[in-house]
Amino acid sequence: MVVGPDGGLATLVANEAEGEPLRFTNDMDIDESEDVIYFTDSSTTFHRRQFMNSCLSGDKSGRLMKYDKSSKELKVLLRGIAFANGVALSEEGLFLLVAETATCRILRLWLKGPNAGKFDVFAELPGYPDNVRRNSRGEFWVGLHAKKGPIGRFLLSNPLIGNFALRLPISFQQLHSLFVGGKADAIAVKLGKEGEILEVVEDTEGKTLQFISEVEERDNKLWIGSVMRPYIGIYDLN
Repeated sequence: MVVGPDGGLATLVANEAEGEPLRFTNDMDIDESEDVIYFTDSSTTFHRRQFMNSCLSGDKSGRLMKYDKSSKELKVLLRGIAFANGVALSEEGLFLLVAETATCRILRLWLKGPNAGKFDVFAELPGYPDNVRRNSRGEFWVGLHAKKGPIGRFLLSNPLIGNFALRLPISFQQLHSLFVGGKADAIAVKLGKEGEILEVVEDTEGKTLQFISEVEERDNKLWIGSVMRPYIGIYDLN
């Protein structure tokens, strides 16, 4: 949906892609030069409130899409993503990054050049990536929901194990705590233009920040948000 600069009633842009409804739209980035919007639908099976079901069940119905604002055409670029999440366009528009949360990976889809249309693994991360944001130098900040510990690794090792965990007579909070190993820490990773890890910012005890979902760099500060906690954090890089 889109809303004007003065607010008011939002206008529907799209509610389905190639015959499948948009069930769990997540993140987007806009290419102003091409007048297109890239965005993800995390799952065609589960809704936002069921994100643990999507991760643990082995669901790979996530999609990366492109919406052309001029022609109003909506096209699916990638399918079969295990929880499609954050999206970020490279500085020159050569490629697009998309976070595959359940596998702890960042995928790269080439938009231009000899590899256009192909995708590869841009980075393997130590935790579950959420949103991806490019800074002014063309590097990328990734908020990690949590580190991938032994319990989470075990739960994701086989859909049978994950689905068994989903049927346990425990609350969502208890299941989530089990998934993240009982630790509410915070971690953000800065990636270089080739996917190398350049910097890690971490609150290992989770005393100030927890479950980072968004990291935006502005004026040598990191503005940090969370999908699980009601805070806005500011970290001075100096």
